[in-house]
Amino acid sequence: MNGNFVYCNPTKLYFGEDSLDFLNEELPKYGKNVVLVYGAGSIKENGIYDKVINILKKNEKNIAEIAGVMPNPTLAKLYEGIEIARNHNADLLLAVGGGSVCDYSKAVSVSVNCTEDPWEKYFVRFDEPDCEIVPVGCVLTMVGTGSEMNAGSVITNEKTKQKIGHVFADEKIMPRFSILNPRFTMTLPHYQMVSGIYDIFNHICEQYFSDTDDNTSDYISEGLMRSLIHSSRIANKNPQDYEARSNIMWTATWALNTLVACGKSTDWMVHMLGQAVGGYTNATHGMTLAAVSLPYYRHIMPYGLEKFKRFAVNVWGVGTSGKEDREIAEEGLAAMESWMKELGLVMNLTELKVTEEMIEGIADVTIVFDTGYKKLDRNEIIEIFRESLV
Repeated sequence: MNGNFVYCNPTKLYFGEDSLDFLNEELPKYGKNVVLVYGAGSIKENGIYDKVINILKKNEKNIAEIAGVMPNPTLAKLYEGIEIARNHNADLLLAVGGGSVCDYSKAVSVSVNCTEDPWEKYFVRFDEPDCEIVPVGCVLTMVGTGSEMNAGSVITNEKTKQKIGHVFADEKIMPRFSILNPRFTMTLPHYQMVSGIYDIFNHICEQYFSDTDDNTSDYISEGLMRSLIHSSRIANKNPQDYEARSNIMWTATWALNTLVACGKSTDWMVHMLGQAVGGYTNATHGMTLAAVSLPYYRHIMPYGLEKFKRFAVNVWGVGTSGKEDREIAEEGLAAMESWMKELGLVMNLTELKVTEEMIEGIADVTIVFDTGYKKLDRNEIIEIFRESLV
């Protein structure tokens, strides 16, 4: 196991069907002024909003609301939320929703007391906060991003068509607590459920497909992937299966709470490619990842052949007898492709309304990392996007 690292994760998790009750234990730790942050309003339709409001009122909190946070939160929406939180003198931001709502709340938390433009400071220069941070708590209603237990935040600048994520270094930006009730995720449409499942899977892949040493993190990742594949198949047939949905929810948290990144360089190029597409199309995040994943992995496979072979054998159960390493690795990716189609994921960019004419523009806003098996140049990025069209 290579490298030196520090691991700290201060987020307190409450998991299970009765987990919302523990909001009563957390709220007294914060001041009177709470800003409730949520999305398009589904929490009002399914009753979660009323449950949370009742608990807030029981704890005598002064409540302001930031409603309408979109799946790809925009810079304009961030500015709006900052103003609401400032005017309310927020003591706590309570995010009730999926990963986008949690991501957005963290962006607001580091911006309320910031004297600079948050886009320039946090998403262009990638500076760290030097101001007081408003704490965040989460009540999760959709799984996928792992935002409930990490310090990541993603914001889209509609004018520049850039969708950029910043994983903050200070653990204080992680949610102070997160409430995970698998029942809350069961009202999601199938499209959103499977999109979240693939987001989880790709988070693990981004950390798995890097380095060549014998790393404990890789063994953990393989177990998480096998668990997710198993539970996803059950949930795909029966979305109301509590055991499958609870396992998916728990896997999502451990996929991106930085544990399996320990001792790893990590890759993240599928996310950079997918986020560039999302900045142009506003498409669902997990589906942008699904559309570009296989062309990317087939492109870099020769540079990380041993790991792709291991992935095929340990995750997908591919046999090795009488086969060349490349053949084994290719069978693993073929098995992954079959599983993706089984779930009903988007398999190409054309389904997301990307055209050939858009490819070079999307390539221009793609951030390139050099921590995977192959650093991509612009021509390779364009080639991968073109292969992703069909």
